[in-house]
Amino acid sequence: MNIDFNLFMNDVVRQARQEIVAAGYQELTTSAEVEEALAKSGTTLVMINSVCGCAGGVARPAAAHALHYDKRPDHLVTVFAGQDKEATEKARSYFTGYPPSSPSFALLKDGKICTMIERHDIEGFGPMEVVQKLQNVFEQYCKEV
Repeated sequence: MNIDFNLFMNDVVRQARQEIVAAGYQELTTSAEVEEALAKSGTTLVMINSVCGCAGGVARPAAAHALHYDKRPDHLVTVFAGQDKEATEKARSYFTGYPPSSPSFALLKDGKICTMIERHDIEGFGPMEVVQKLQNVFEQYCKEV
């Protein structure tokens, strides 16, 4: 049995995109969309999506479940590392002091980085542990809904 690798990867990417959008995140695919989204006032959570196992098994589920909390970001957006390179590069330009990391989460307030949950804070942890990390960030920086 032969599997077309590109066809397989397209399915993986499509599923990864659908999961995060279904959770309520706006997908940003161009640098202009990133600039527009990160110029908004208030808090913005950026999920840097990826096809790796820790993205699918930990980060995306945590991104969805962390929102069930009294304090939440005003805006939820996502860029896809390795897929939407221009958008990801533009988003990372806002994360001063942090190296590129995917999957990861960045919380910005009025377009300025507050903190990040990097890959090393995700990989090797369970989804509920990452949910707790996200909710701790929400508690510190976000308003009650």
